[in-house]
Amino acid sequence: MINEQIRDKEIRLIGADGEQLGLMSAKDAMKLAREANLDLVKIAPTAKPPVCKIIDYGKYRYEMARREKEAKKKQKVIEVKEVRLSPNIDTNDLNTKMNNARKFIQKGNKVKVTLRFRGREMAHMSNSKHILDDFAEKLSDVAVVEKAAKLEGRSMSMVLAEKR
Repeated sequence: MINEQIRDKEIRLIGADGEQLGLMSAKDAMKLAREANLDLVKIAPTAKPPVCKIIDYGKYRYEMARREKEAKKKQKVIEVKEVRLSPNIDTNDLNTKMNNARKFIQKGNKVKVTLRFRGREMAHMSNSKHILDDFAEKLSDVAVVEKAAKLEGRSMSMVLAEKR
């Protein structure tokens, strides 16, 4: 809230250079802000009494946007890549999928390994868990199991993340 939007009877005021000006009415604070050709901005609305500050609102908004942009630059987005397997996968196909997963993990992504069951494969779900276990074991030099193998509907999946 800025300027006339502030309707509180009593506020705690902070001056333009950061010093405490004490408790006063919102009207008096508004007069002080006008005299300095600045805006009265409510910075802590939940405090008792609310805290307001005399600042240049346009400059304040610009600074906040710049800080947010700077924070966004520094954060790293981790993608989750998916590798799909079937219960009757051949060893060479499994090795190819493993190499792909290894590349994803080394780039810093997480890998969701999904074992999909179709038709009659549904009857032998419990026998196929070893495929996911082997997959995790062979990638144990670069990856760690973040979320263990779990059955979800027609598929069994686990999540692998980079080893720290």
